[in-house]
Amino acid sequence: MAFGHGKTAVFKLADSGATLRDLSSYLDNLNMPRSIDANDTTTFGVTGGAKTFIVGLNEAKVSGSGKFDIVADGYLNGVLGQSTLLAFEYGPLGSTAGMRKFTGTCMLTSYDIKSSVNDVVAASIEFQISGPVTPTTW
Repeated sequence: MAFGHGKTAVFKLADSGATLRDLSSYLDNLNMPRSIDANDTTTFGVTGGAKTFIVGLNEAKVSGSGKFDIVADGYLNGVLGQSTLLAFEYGPLGSTAGMRKFTGTCMLTSYDIKSSVNDVVAASIEFQISGPVTPTTW
């Protein structure tokens, strides 16, 4: 079993010109929750009074946070509200050959910049993934 440290994570996002840009050096937290609907098929007279379900549609998002940077801000402002889906690559263990990589397409749904008098300027992002998330390797 291969364990790894989060410090090696990689996140790349296509810019408005469809070129993959590595945003890893601006991020310090990244999440990719995935879920699958469980659709209720329970009918009258169900045996034992227990609900029954079938597998429905799946959904995934990518969200993260990090430090505000003018270069990353340029990329993110360029794709905020863009109707064309953006390609992404996420390597939770880094981008070394043979390591797990997740790919797909997404849209930027939230970009939040936060300034505090006693801290560095921070930013957070959220992407809605459209279509499947494909697990592969670098």
